[in-house]
Amino acid sequence: MTSDADDWTQALAGSGEAFGRIFDRHRDRLYRHSVRLVPSPTDADDVVAVAFLEAWRKRAAVRFVDDSLLPWLLVAATHSAQNVSRGARRYRALLARLPAEASVADHAETFGEGDAQRELRTLSLPDREVIVLCVLEGLSEREAATALGVPPGTVKSRLSRAKARLARRLEASTPTTLAEEAGHD
Repeated sequence: MTSDADDWTQALAGSGEAFGRIFDRHRDRLYRHSVRLVPSPTDADDVVAVAFLEAWRKRAAVRFVDDSLLPWLLVAATHSAQNVSRGARRYRALLARLPAEASVADHAETFGEGDAQRELRTLSLPDREVIVLCVLEGLSEREAATALGVPPGTVKSRLSRAKARLARRLEASTPTTLAEEAGHD
């Protein structure tokens, strides 16, 4: 087994494998060190990456202790962890200064079933296929025909009939609104 100093010399000469051995040798220890210093475990991964990046960036100035790069890496990780923690504190402080916004439900996250979705399921499979492909997914009639393995004319006629059926079912299932009732008086 080579020492960090030997592997570092080889890494400086262009050996990626030598740098990889140093990384593999100290990554877990740096992670354990870093995870205690940062707000979240995912930040520790960033700290480890920055420590090794700094080692390479400052490769001419790194110091070895008994042929080990670990002490230098631990110091670099500590500095990086301080930067990450400081940034997280600043971010939280910024968020605390922002005015609270009224919560508005996102309709895209509503999993309730609407009339159109319910009525679409009542259509035959061929009708549902052309509605889904052409209307919901935005495929052209030619693209839908290729996907379904039918002639484009078939898709065109199915789509026309399916839209008409769906519209009729929606009209039949939609209750009359008060505004419509008031207009008929």
